[in-house]
Amino acid sequence: MKRFRELALACGAIAALISMSLINMSLNVQATSNRLITLNDLSAVHQVSEPQISHDGAWIAYTVNSTDIKNDSVNNHIYITSWDGSRTRKLTNSKDSESSPRFSPDGKYLTFLSSRQSESKGNQIWLLNLADGETQKISDFPRGVSDFVWSPDGKRLAVIAEDPPQKTHNEQKTAQPIVIDRFKGYLEKSRQHLYLFDLATHKADILTPGEFNEYLPEWSPDGNKIAFVSKRGVDFHRHNNWDVYTIIAEPGAKVRQITTNESPNCDPSWGSRPVWSPDGKLIAYVQGGPQKLLEYAVYHLAVIPTQGGTPRLLTANLDRNVVKPRFTSDGKSILFLLEDDGNVHLAKVPVAGGKIERLLAGRRNISAFDFGGDDRIVLLSSMPQEPSEVFTLKGSELRSISHQNQELLAQLVLATTEEISFKSKDGTQIHAFLVKPPNFQPGKKYPTLLQLHGGPVGQYTNQFMFDWQIFAAHGYVVVAVNPRGSSGRGEAFSKAIYADWGNKDVQDVLAAVDYVEAQGIADPSRLGIGGWSYGGILTNYTIAQDTRFKAAVSGASISNFLAGYGTNEFYDYEQELGVPWKNLNTWLRVSFPFLHADRILTPTLFLSGDRDTVIPLQNSEQMYDVLKTLGVDTQLIIYPEQSHGINKPSYQRDRLQRYLTWYGKHGL
Repeated sequence: MKRFRELALACGAIAALISMSLINMSLNVQATSNRLITLNDLSAVHQVSEPQISHDGAWIAYTVNSTDIKNDSVNNHIYITSWDGSRTRKLTNSKDSESSPRFSPDGKYLTFLSSRQSESKGNQIWLLNLADGETQKISDFPRGVSDFVWSPDGKRLAVIAEDPPQKTHNEQKTAQPIVIDRFKGYLEKSRQHLYLFDLATHKADILTPGEFNEYLPEWSPDGNKIAFVSKRGVDFHRHNNWDVYTIIAEPGAKVRQITTNESPNCDPSWGSRPVWSPDGKLIAYVQGGPQKLLEYAVYHLAVIPTQGGTPRLLTANLDRNVVKPRFTSDGKSILFLLEDDGNVHLAKVPVAGGKIERLLAGRRNISAFDFGGDDRIVLLSSMPQEPSEVFTLKGSELRSISHQNQELLAQLVLATTEEISFKSKDGTQIHAFLVKPPNFQPGKKYPTLLQLHGGPVGQYTNQFMFDWQIFAAHGYVVVAVNPRGSSGRGEAFSKAIYADWGNKDVQDVLAAVDYVEAQGIADPSRLGIGGWSYGGILTNYTIAQDTRFKAAVSGASISNFLAGYGTNEFYDYEQELGVPWKNLNTWLRVSFPFLHADRILTPTLFLSGDRDTVIPLQNSEQMYDVLKTLGVDTQLIIYPEQSHGINKPSYQRDRLQRYLTWYGKHGL
């Protein structure tokens, strides 16, 4: 279910991995110099991302973000580190962010995206000479660049850029009427297209003009073709049939469709490029399941001849999601990330098919990796008590390379996170994370917060979660559940809530509360509940069926799906629920938190961004208004110029503070 996945794991989460000595410092509760984490630390935690390794494996680039409190913004900057970690330097330091570092094939240059000097034209491509540090802006796309990759010979770039602004001959001050031919068409009239960019002349030639969007380009090893992903056909915005295409890297060349099955292949939201085998004979990609199952279906690793044909599924017997494939240098195996029951591991499978090998497993969340010469791997990984850092992996040797959060972690006493399991009402085994406050005392009952993730197809994982740590530092036990509907436990577990929201998943999260109460951990008289996106929706479902919670927080949520029809960006509502005029009872059933709001007794705080098109503000306004009418304590917080995610640092802090204030106000 694509609609809520982008925040399934994101709300408050900051991932990382550091050395064992630092872990011991963080866990040493007896250390008198250590302190509890505070909201001030939200701006002190650095998020590390986008690890990239040079082709010879000698250097690693990555981005590190920092909060600019004065300007209320977050800036990304690029760092570079030698493979052995002995030499590290910060490459960029402008007031504008830099992202997407990419080494040239010969390792002499690093390109990146930045909006500096772009005169409101969005991100442009910059070229940095690694020998002397000289940088220059080399592109000037009218609306900026969203993605790019180097050609194997280092002479060209494949670029994804937005259409230039449409010219208008209207000289009147009155704006022209808006003509709608697709949902929210007035918000996104232009398209993302594939361009060929010449590094010598800085000339950009469009390769894929037309009405469709293109994403995730990747060069063939000989530099002759480019593979990319697009969603085409009649009413392309109303289906999720993404396919892999190729085109000869020459203006005027014709596009060739490679995959033809009706499923999401390399859906851009997965961040998985189609990749060529070293000999150029195969393309590996991520293949989704039947369209009717939406994102409930497991997506597999597939390979297909570069001329098209019948794909082979290399993970057909693996009932787990895989993403981000990369061929090994010898072309005999493919590396990928494997999502599995609260973890994300790095795995490998032979191209010919066979046993899947986990190269790096355990209680961790690996969010990105890159592969370089001499079979060197660089990856980004996290654990429950460690924000994001970059690691190298060669053979079985794992080594920490970046230490952006080391100084902060050395000061803190953090909460511990355990994995728990229990049975739901119908006997289904459910898994969750139990976060205990620092200095937790066995036998003492604690105020407890039930945390619900978005998606619903997503999962909480073994990663650092700032909001969990803040709640625990304020004395709360946190129970973060992966109920049915979540990914990581197989397709049947995920699709158990298909067209049946707020039923089995509510039973599962309530079973989590029952479990921690039975363990003597949760104080039954001091229970709270909250979540964002589908986590907010599930919060609404839960408090409409159970009155045990003293306070609730519902972020970016909807309860009246019937009234929401046609107001958000999801065509898949009607794929899953049917159309309201034929399946009215289904729509009414999933809308019961609004239609039976008189059953809600829990004081509830609603929050939303005023520019949210995923779940528009009006849906939170409805629930706020109905609880006001019923006399239930409620409040609505609207964040200006924010979309489905809250990105402004001051608003992120404000949101967490309001959670704490709301829970505290109601006796938790």
